[in-house]
Amino acid sequence: MLIKQKHLEGIMSGNVSLAFRKWKKLSIRKGSLLQTSIGVVKITDLAETELSKITDEDARLAGYENAQAVTSELEKVTNGAIYRIELGYESRDPRIGQREQKEITNEELEALKERLLNLDKFSNQGKWTTKVLKAIQDNPKLPAVALAAKVNKEKEWLKTNVRKLKNLGLTISHEPGYTLSPLGEYVLKSLPEKPQKGSGI
Repeated sequence: MLIKQKHLEGIMSGNVSLAFRKWKKLSIRKGSLLQTSIGVVKITDLAETELSKITDEDARLAGYENAQAVTSELEKVTNGAIYRIELGYESRDPRIGQREQKEITNEELEALKERLLNLDKFSNQGKWTTKVLKAIQDNPKLPAVALAAKVNKEKEWLKTNVRKLKNLGLTISHEPGYTLSPLGEYVLKSLPEKPQKGSGI
């Protein structure tokens, strides 16, 4: 479930406690935890609803000016059921503390490098981690579709694999694009500048 940054900030401040979505298939449930840029967001309840039941007060709690603004947003999606989702800020994302580290021990560095080697090893596209990290470093906040073109990959492939780097605390997501975290910058300095020949990327 994607949430706009302005709504995430509202969730963190307590001003936003609702969301509305139109989905063909439900991807979350009550109790689901979402990893976001502001921390962990918890889904406290959800139920199907109808456009006519969305009130102006609901809209304000979802970060919109009025019900018509929510309706207009939902009508952009052609098919699907409408869901009223209650949510709230749960906790700080543990990855945030990790990614802000500017220096780690040799043991921690080697462990991260081993994780990157495994991502390369088990990829059916060959070695990619160093090239993608370098592309993000050279093109901060470049939209995903343009960044994907720079590494000769499809946008969805890029987004899926950058998420793996983010889970290691190496990247930060923005609207649009990505940047390296302080930890990502530190780790990249320790990696070979060019993937070995025959890497496939």
